[in-house]
Amino acid sequence: MVAEIAPHADACLASLRDTDRDRYLACLLSPEEKRAPLAALYAFNAEIARVRDAVREPLPGEIRLQWWRDLLDGKARGDAGGNPIAAALLDTVETYRLPRQTLTDMIDARIFDLYDDPIADRHAFEGYAGETASALIQLASLVLSPAEAARSAEAAGHAGVAQSIAGMLLLLPLHRSRGQLYLPLDILSATGLDREAFLAGTDKTRISAAIEAFAGLGSEHLAKARAAGPVSLAIFPAYLPVTVSGAVLKRAARLGARILEESLQPSQWHRQLLMMGASFRGRF
Repeated sequence: MVAEIAPHADACLASLRDTDRDRYLACLLSPEEKRAPLAALYAFNAEIARVRDAVREPLPGEIRLQWWRDLLDGKARGDAGGNPIAAALLDTVETYRLPRQTLTDMIDARIFDLYDDPIADRHAFEGYAGETASALIQLASLVLSPAEAARSAEAAGHAGVAQSIAGMLLLLPLHRSRGQLYLPLDILSATGLDREAFLAGTDKTRISAAIEAFAGLGSEHLAKARAAGPVSLAIFPAYLPVTVSGAVLKRAARLGARILEESLQPSQWHRQLLMMGASFRGRF
């Protein structure tokens, strides 16, 4: 079955190069025999993560997500062979016996992205991150080494939350432009803001405090992920995309409200250097 994934690897990697450069680089830094299945997982994640960007209304987005759900259930209309990412995903799931329910939960979590509903509190955000970023780390770990993946669930959980917060901070200007906000309401309330006041963007002092608190939550989870114990080298490539998160969280806490206008994204060169250094050291 691994041989069946390989023909689609180039298409998955090409898609990742355009949609998720960090996970694209993580694939290139992974063992050669694992690149194809990891690329399939990451390309699938990129597809469901960008549904909101591809539709104007929630209903077409839900239909797209339902297609992926049906694909995993064996009920999708049309031949998956016509979609190289879908075909590679199915082969990867079968070859590595990945839990389909985890993938389905990832799809269901993305329904939230289609709407502008607020996140009630940090626990709700942690649940969302757990079903998306954390789940993806754990699935990649299962591809790399099932035995070691089982020992790293705690690290994967915290690392995924940290990575998700960093990602939301990077995308904050885009989300704000369309009235979407992932900062939990309890963090906003603690800084004297509500959703509308944050989106208005006028109270820079309180907005900076809210951003600093959100980035601080991400840093706490990153510290817990590192404290959960050293991640085995066998599954460390699954954590490579997390490497960039620390730099993003620190910069966001320092810039505060300025990130509404300034890009938080480290340069491509800096991101590559961070990930290559982490790969060499075996620490994210």
